[in-house]
Amino acid sequence: MKRYALALDLVDDPALIAEYEQYHETIWPEIKESILGQEVSAMEIYRTGNRLFMIMEVTDQFSFEAKAAADAANPKVQEWEQLMWKYQQAIPSAQPGEKWVLMKKIFAL
Repeated sequence: MKRYALALDLVDDPALIAEYEQYHETIWPEIKESILGQEVSAMEIYRTGNRLFMIMEVTDQFSFEAKAAADAANPKVQEWEQLMWKYQQAIPSAQPGEKWVLMKKIFAL
């Protein structure tokens, strides 16, 4: 089992942040199915201000490349991603076209 942490910002607008949180109270069933079908065993998203942190627990078979390819081929995932981009914005250190940015683990106890 592996764990990854990723970061992303939301547009700094309280109304949009509230809408974003509402969407995540009950995600679309197709999105849940897609996430779990890509070797992701658990996923949590935390927010402070407009910064999001995602924790993903994945199997040893998980691959970011395979997940990206499956997401690109899934019209419902693409619809969800397009909708979510209304609320999201890249963090300052993101590369062009990068959305969720993988964080570097610097401490463990």
